[in-house]
Amino acid sequence: MAPSTAVLCRKRVSSITCGATLRFLAFSTGMALGMSMLLPTMTARAAVKPSPNAEDVERSEREAEARAAEVGRTTALLVQADGELDELAVAAEGAIERFNGERVKLERAQQAYRDGQVRLAQAGRRVEESQAELATFAAQAYQHNTGYARVPSALVGDGGPQGFMDRAGMVEVLAKQRAGFVRRVEAAQDVAEIFRKQMKAAFDEQSAATRRAQDAQRLAQEAVAQQQTSVQRIRVEKRALERRLDRAEARTAELKRARARAREEAEARTDPEDPGSAAVVSATSTERGALVARAALRWLGTPYSWGGGTTDGPSLGSGQGAGTVGFDCSGLAMYAWNQVGVRLDHWTGTQWTSGPHVPLDELNPGDLVFFARDTSNPDTIHHVGIYIGKDRMVEAPYTGARVRISSIERSDLIGATRPSG
Repeated sequence: MAPSTAVLCRKRVSSITCGATLRFLAFSTGMALGMSMLLPTMTARAAVKPSPNAEDVERSEREAEARAAEVGRTTALLVQADGELDELAVAAEGAIERFNGERVKLERAQQAYRDGQVRLAQAGRRVEESQAELATFAAQAYQHNTGYARVPSALVGDGGPQGFMDRAGMVEVLAKQRAGFVRRVEAAQDVAEIFRKQMKAAFDEQSAATRRAQDAQRLAQEAVAQQQTSVQRIRVEKRALERRLDRAEARTAELKRARARAREEAEARTDPEDPGSAAVVSATSTERGALVARAALRWLGTPYSWGGGTTDGPSLGSGQGAGTVGFDCSGLAMYAWNQVGVRLDHWTGTQWTSGPHVPLDELNPGDLVFFARDTSNPDTIHHVGIYIGKDRMVEAPYTGARVRISSIERSDLIGATRPSG
């Protein structure tokens, strides 16, 4: 019996539905398989960071150079502030000693003034005593009829006229003696008064001088205290800038390593005859010189030490530098170039011949600039600095000074070398 129309329709619909379902499942399975095969590749691509390009490295270098310049400026300010602090401390010590001297003089003036007052009081007492004695003597003479009524005393007094004459003569002699004594005492009193006035004037002047010295001492000590605060502030600022510099240099080094790896991979695929390889060498040389300059700049303010400096940094010197940790000129150059893997001797003689000589109008940061007593004879070279650009260099100048930034424009400049190694 033939199937009914309804059954045929149900079978037809079922067939269509099953086909669509199968096609959808096949499509879904294909998509899933495709995505499962594509996903690792997409994940791997997402995980790979693009290598830094030259602009990234240059930008990071500029940032590091800016940080190094900030550190350099701050270090220079710190060196200057330290020097000013030393000068102010010396001035303060001088002011303190001047005050001490004026105070000693004041004590002596005070003692002299007191002595003068004592002598004046003694002279005054002697005058008073003499005046009292003279008054007593006059009264006694009057009582013995030797006063103004001379005629009655001569007639009726003891011993008659002769007794009167004897008494009168004695009184006159004694009166003269008393008068002379009084004059001497008064003269002594006048001298003592003059001396007292002189001592008073000297005491007043010394008091004023002592006050001036005390004010100078106070101002000098206040200046030292203010400068110490300024030095401490600059030191804190310098440490903060050094930390920023360290971070910038670390980032630059990381970018350079990544860039170097990318360049090595590129070079492995590059024809040795490719002229682009010269540009890579040139870029490497420039980067290396900049690192050398920054390595030297980090030691601004370090004491000069004759014979001082190793490939690891400042050290105790020898001879005059035996007690000082620091660098001499060739020690600083040796240290700076060692930071980029170039070994130099601790001697300007071989540093001069450590690489090609560079025309002075083609200097790059890191190049060594040399100075000689006779600019026509390299055997007379006596000093070396590390060029940092704009006719400036970092140098360890001489005993008693510190690593600093200076001009290369000197009459004893003989030439420059770009070490190679």
